[in-house]
Amino acid sequence: MVRYQDQKLQLYNSLTGEKEIFKSINEGLVGMYVCGPTVYSNVHLGNCRTFISFDMIYRYLQHLGYKVRYVRNITDAGHLTDDADEGEDKISKKARVEKLEPMEIVQQYTLDFHNVLNKFNNLPPNIEPTATGHIVEQIEIIKTIIDNGYAYERNGSIYFNVLKFNEDHEYGKLSGRKLEDMIANTRALDAQSEKDNPQDFALWKKASPAHIMRWPSPWGDGFPGWHLECTVMSSKYLGETFDIHGGGMDLKFPHHECEIAQGEAAHGHSPVNYWLHANMLTLNGKKMSKSTGNSILPEELFTGDNDFMEKAFSPSVVRFFMMQAHYRSVLDFSNDAILAAEKGFNRLSEAIKTIADLTSSKETSIDVPAWVERCYAAMNDDFNSPILIAELFEGAKMIHAVKEGKQTATAADIELIKETFNAFFYDVLGLETSSKTGSTDSKHLDGAMQLIIDLRTQARANKDWATSDQIRDQLVAAGIQLKDGADGTTYTVK
Repeated sequence: MVRYQDQKLQLYNSLTGEKEIFKSINEGLVGMYVCGPTVYSNVHLGNCRTFISFDMIYRYLQHLGYKVRYVRNITDAGHLTDDADEGEDKISKKARVEKLEPMEIVQQYTLDFHNVLNKFNNLPPNIEPTATGHIVEQIEIIKTIIDNGYAYERNGSIYFNVLKFNEDHEYGKLSGRKLEDMIANTRALDAQSEKDNPQDFALWKKASPAHIMRWPSPWGDGFPGWHLECTVMSSKYLGETFDIHGGGMDLKFPHHECEIAQGEAAHGHSPVNYWLHANMLTLNGKKMSKSTGNSILPEELFTGDNDFMEKAFSPSVVRFFMMQAHYRSVLDFSNDAILAAEKGFNRLSEAIKTIADLTSSKETSIDVPAWVERCYAAMNDDFNSPILIAELFEGAKMIHAVKEGKQTATAADIELIKETFNAFFYDVLGLETSSKTGSTDSKHLDGAMQLIIDLRTQARANKDWATSDQIRDQLVAAGIQLKDGADGTTYTVK
């Protein structure tokens, strides 16, 4: 169903610093590129937040009826240990330490990345290209940039000439940095540097004799600079100018700034219309860091095998927790916060289950269409998932009010409530519940709880209040709340 024609979607464009009405280059089609991982270690929770955020954005664009080509790369070469132009290739270093081939490292951690995102119910991108699969294209675009006068060769390496580029373009416009300030705050190059200027960055690096990952080029054996692959792969699969480029806030400078410079130097125009950046995830108020021990892997969260959380949490609860904050906001992960998110997730899950038990009336006392409009208004406001979730809780209140006879709803209204929850809870936010997945565990729990409820009902019929209260209290202690109503007893998991 085509909905985008009736919805005014606004995006916060990092390039302009303003919310803008989204208009795709081609009617009904969206090209979106998101910077993927460098696959040399297990994907951590902070990385996952970025990819979950853009999965939500991808899902909403599809929900609006756009045909989206979503490209997300895999960096499997060229990313050096200092994130710039010096140091050892991260994958090669890991391969040397573990005494494996670099491509074994790539395969191991690419599989881990896919496995974790699958548990989070992320949809796969349409295309997932790799840096090593596009060496020829990277060499060709370097030739073009050299021919256009924006790069130079030094001892088998090719560097982008930032000062030359800035004469007729604006380097730093995405991050808001002025080249003059960068120059003033940079130390002079040492005698061993090959660069003409400290701000210049590598398009191609000459491989030392010890460098494992290397390819032949017109300038000798070497490997591509980290920034180049995204310019090559985005333009190959989405065109020289495309709609949306996303990534983590930490990539804005220098990575995305360099992408803009490379694209303009090669093609003569801006490569992207809308730049979107997801913010960071902290742990207990501090930046996540493996070196300080303040970090947690998704699998450790799912199993409970960590020193930060008091119990295990399902991937959907973790995803729901992340959706409770706007993608551009810093989000702090803590035990109390995830416990609160779990309670909220369970409340919405129970409300969704209750829809099937609602009794329709000839007249309605609730304004369901207005509620639906507010749900769309939230997502149209730069994908404001926390406001959407607040509206879903309002929807849950309506469901319970109708269930308890405090409000009335027609069959059409009940169907609209169901469709809206299915659209936003499942399809857009990407959440899963046992009722949706039909998990065996849920069916077993329902069966066991029905037996317990029957035993309690029998105890109440026999006026055995002690046993009835004991069953209720022990279930509460286990996190299960019984609710007695005119139609019998139901339960919710807190």
